[in-house]
Parts: sequence; C-alpha cells; structure tokens
Amino acid sequence: MDTAFRRLRSIVFIALIFVVAPVSGNGTSSDKHLLIMGDSLSAAYGVQTEEAWVTLLRQRLDNRGFTGWEVINASISGETTDGGLRRLPELLNRHQPEIVMIELGGNDGLRGFPPQVIRQNLASMIEQSQQAGANVLVVGMQIPPNYGQRYTEAFANIFPELAEQYDTRLVPFFLANIYDKKGLMQDDDIHPTAEAQGQLLDNVWPVLEPMLTE
Repeated sequence: MDTAFRRLRSIVFIALIFVVAPVSGNGTSSDKHLLIMGDSLSAAYGVQTEEAWVTLLRQRLDNRGFTGWEVINASISGETTDGGLRRLPELLNRHQPEIVMIELGGNDGLRGFPPQVIRQNLASMIEQSQQAGANVLVVGMQIPPNYGQRYTEAFANIFPELAEQYDTRLVPFFLANIYDKKGLMQDDDIHPTAEAQGQLLDNVWPVLEPMLTE
C-alpha cells in the first residue's frame, strides 16, 4: 500500500510540473509584463530552452536596456486558438500584462478548422486583452499549399485583417526567411531548428521594440 501511494504521489507531482511549466517568467521582480500566448513555435519544441527565441528575447531585452520587462511565456505545444482563448482570462488576471503577443492559429490551420472559427477565437482573445488594458501584437502564420488555394488564402488573411480591424501591431509571417531555407526547419518541415531561433526573434523584434516604450 505504501509503495502504491508513493507511486501515485510521484505521478501527481509530474502532472503538476507539466501543467505549471509552460507559464514561465525570468524570475525577476518587474514593473511591466509581456505575455506570450503561443504554440510549439514559441514553446521550444525540438530545441533546448536556452536556444529558443523566447530565451533570446529575454537576453535582448536585458542587453538593450529594457530591464523593467518580464516575459511570461504561456506557450504550449499543440495549442489551438480555442485552448488559448480558454486559458487567457486567468493569465490576464494573474499577470496584468502591458503587452499580449498572440502566436496562435497554426495548429488550427493544419487541422483544417474553419477560418471563421479561427478568426472568432483570435478576435475574442484580442478583445479580452485590449479590455484588460494590454497592447496586442498579432503574429501571422501561413500553412502549406497542399490545403488548397482557397483555404490557405482564407487562413493567411485572418491575421492582417484582424490587425487592421482591432488596430493592433502585426508580424506578417512568423516563419519568414526560415521555412524555405536549408537547415532552418526540422525534419517535420513544421518546426524551426535551433539555428532558426535568432531569425524568429528578428522577425518579431522590429514590431515589438516600439511597443516596449509606448
């Protein structure tokens, strides 16, 4: 009985680690908070955490004098817009972020979810973030052409159209200068390699940097 109890306790402990781990900061007391709501592209899938673009972002913030900012990475591999929408209210309440970066939608597209559903989920996330007083950064995504021209165009148009509708900042395509470059995509042709993490940051930085001083 005692052995069985210890095993159960270990399982529960591991499960708690899995639930809590995705939400991470830099361990410092900060005045301002950047909340990243992303999927595997921001959750360091297939790369070491210290190599991931979010870690590089924290380092760049420190190196360039943005020391008052804490990055809360609430990204989870496999996350969809529906999952992000359900998690967002608690995260907004807990962290009260000045900036919310929404990097979601890729998994919805790869699963063929209706564009109108993806759009509505993202719109709700933007609205909730803005109502909480946050400045929103929308990260655009595209999916492979084998899903058909009509679907891929409808999907790609979601992000710029929402950015215009809600007057948010936009990264046009998160995987720009990566997806078609040799050695920058993992074998699954979905996730960037460790070598590509710096480019992911460079794709975000020109849009994000001005937001840090607004």
